[in-house]
Amino acid sequence: MTETRNEQERHRLTLESAASGGAPWGCRIDSVGVKLPAQRLTSKDLMSRTSHNTRIQLERLTGIHERRVVGPGENSFTLATGAARDCLAHSRHQASDIEMLISASITRSRGRYAQSFEPSLSLSVKQAIGASQALNFDISNACAGMLTGVFILQDFIARGEISCGMVVSGEYISHLSWNAARQIRSLFSKQLASLTLGDAGAAVMVERAPRGTGIDVIGFTTLAEHSRLCLAYPSSLGPGAQMYTQSRKLHRVAIEDMLPLVVEAISEAGISLADIDYLIPHQTSARAIRAATSEIARQLGTRPKHVVMNLEEYGNTSSTTLFLALHKYLEEQRIRKGDRVMLLALASGIEIGTAIFTVDNLVDGYGHAH
Repeated sequence: MTETRNEQERHRLTLESAASGGAPWGCRIDSVGVKLPAQRLTSKDLMSRTSHNTRIQLERLTGIHERRVVGPGENSFTLATGAARDCLAHSRHQASDIEMLISASITRSRGRYAQSFEPSLSLSVKQAIGASQALNFDISNACAGMLTGVFILQDFIARGEISCGMVVSGEYISHLSWNAARQIRSLFSKQLASLTLGDAGAAVMVERAPRGTGIDVIGFTTLAEHSRLCLAYPSSLGPGAQMYTQSRKLHRVAIEDMLPLVVEAISEAGISLADIDYLIPHQTSARAIRAATSEIARQLGTRPKHVVMNLEEYGNTSSTTLFLALHKYLEEQRIRKGDRVMLLALASGIEIGTAIFTVDNLVDGYGHAH
């Protein structure tokens, strides 16, 4: 039987408001940290290594000039640990204050290629940074992983279970690009999206705040009927993995389903889209971001003041992308106290997540003054 729109309502965004539901506490972002590999790889250099003459103008198509890729001794663990330490360097808290540590990366490598699931990556990071008192566990929610971790911590904090927690992610995904380069033949290849990927580590510390402050709204929806639009498997060519994405269809259905969720989120926050100072979407391609923003603005008759794009320098860094962009804008002192920020996660699944928060003391630890 065909599913009606009313039946699809159960897939809609589950929103948590810090000021509702009798929650005793609010929750706010205390600090953000980043760890980037030193090695840079331009789109031109990547395409020069393809096995076939594809004639794909990758930079023009995606807006990505370069991305960071791991070198010797770098992996998911080193990126996540480096980001966690950077997060602590910008925080008022010490590692001993962390009561819950969540690792949210898709990749969990401690060596060059091998993925390790036991012991958990969260335990290794916790031990490396000295967060000995923290409860730790790993989660996986594709590119929405880090925002999912924040969602979980927000719930624990709002209910008074903990007062401080950290989400970390170390994404070593450039092997997907290398494997795609060996196989891709044309613009219509399902591995095209793999050529946009870059490596990065990110971490975010969240803490208890007075009720009604900090994160206004945070929530997720899953559109499982589109789950096969992006699939990954162990590589048939050698180390690492390979990913197959129906990019055009994925972007089309994401735009269609994202709009009502954005409307619901801003309505729950009691604002309009024009009140959003910085919208930070998942960084897929410049064309996709512009198309989605234009469609949302067309249907709502308004747009956010700024839409953040940093993929020219970093590409798509999977679960770390939102916080990599937020960190960059904090360091450049573009975001100021009182600004309202909206994070918009998009992940295969399809998973769509939103968070709206008002910036306060977060800005104090960044920029030239710091």
